Amino acid sequence: MTANATRVLVLNSGSSSVKYQLLDMGSGTRLAVGLVERIGEETSRLSHTPLATGGDKRETEGPIADHDAALKAVAAELAADGLGLDSPELAAIGHRVVHGGLKFTAPTVIDDAVLKEIERLVPVAPLHNPANLTGIRTAQALRPDLPQVAVFDTAFHTTMPEYAARYAIDVETADAHRIRRYGFHGTSHAYVSRKTAALLGKDPSEVNVIVLHLGNGASASAVAGGRCVDTSMGLTPLEGLVMGTRSGDIDPAVTFHLRRVAGMSTDEIDVLLNKKSGLVGLCGDNDMREIRRRIDEGDERAELAFDIYIHRLKKYIGAYTAVLGRVDAVAFTAGVGENAAPVREAALAGLEELGMAVDASRNAVRSDEPRLISPDSARVAVAVVPTDEELEIAQQTYALVNA
Repeated sequence: MTANATRVLVLNSGSSSVKYQLLDMGSGTRLAVGLVERIGEETSRLSHTPLATGGDKRETEGPIADHDAALKAVAAELAADGLGLDSPELAAIGHRVVHGGLKFTAPTVIDDAVLKEIERLVPVAPLHNPANLTGIRTAQALRPDLPQVAVFDTAFHTTMPEYAARYAIDVETADAHRIRRYGFHGTSHAYVSRKTAALLGKDPSEVNVIVLHLGNGASASAVAGGRCVDTSMGLTPLEGLVMGTRSGDIDPAVTFHLRRVAGMSTDEIDVLLNKKSGLVGLCGDNDMREIRRRIDEGDERAELAFDIYIHRLKKYIGAYTAVLGRVDAVAFTAGVGENAAPVREAALAGLEELGMAVDASRNAVRSDEPRLISPDSARVAVAVVPTDEELEIAQQTYALVNA
């Protein structure tokens, strides 16, 4: 790596998409962002914004057969802006990998052994790890000489104590099949908990934070002194909060009931709980803006869905207050957490005895900056902190290759 190599390309490879950002870690600026979606379809689309040149977003449509073709198209777009993957300024490529199990507790330079372990974890992340592997292998083929770094969604949560991570099932069975709570959205929880401490003018080691990552996928974490001690997602991202299309917490016997009484297959139950439940299952919509619009028009199904969503959220806030013992801040982040003021207000309504409250005027302000929305007199700070998982991945990647 050359001395002036300060750029990091961040890749987030999904089953039919690739999100990417090119960042310059020397100047702390984004040079380009983009998304390839509907890979493998005739209607594939590539959206690319060259931030370095101040150019307009470019969109192209047409068939992109696979991830190899997608990354080559991304490379061509970057090259058109003078930001090609062959640049000596490119220090590394950072990859989001959803499941790292217990083995990967920090960002890791990818080699054959790392690839094999990520592949070994496919059974506990069948929707995510295969796509992550495809992205890694494609990037390796394009730049075999460049360090490729895996940053794991689960890594931040590996600090959970065993009593928080273990399920109360037979230990031998659990260990044989790697059944435990791993947690996800770790890069977001790490970033937001640190930013919340900075907002309070304190070191992360001094602050206890409840982080609420509320997007279409949603998770909560209890962070004590910069270390995760509990989180709502478990073996998979299905456990925990009510989400856009996922049920979150549910009696495990519901699955047996659906098998025996409804005659549903395992795959059908999987689809039901992951793609046809949550808000969309309750009211037909998983967009919080649309749900709030329907509530304003008197739609009872939308109102019930919202109430169930808030009830579950409030339960986790209370539970993590008990887990932490002392809460210095509650931080809302991700699409819903950052933009839905009614969600923030409702989630903390009635929790004044816990020291938590929202100032209505502050809560109504929209901003891309971290901010406090609690009254000055509140015992617990309430913050809205825009997450930046790509920046977190880039920072961890750059720090590792420069260590």
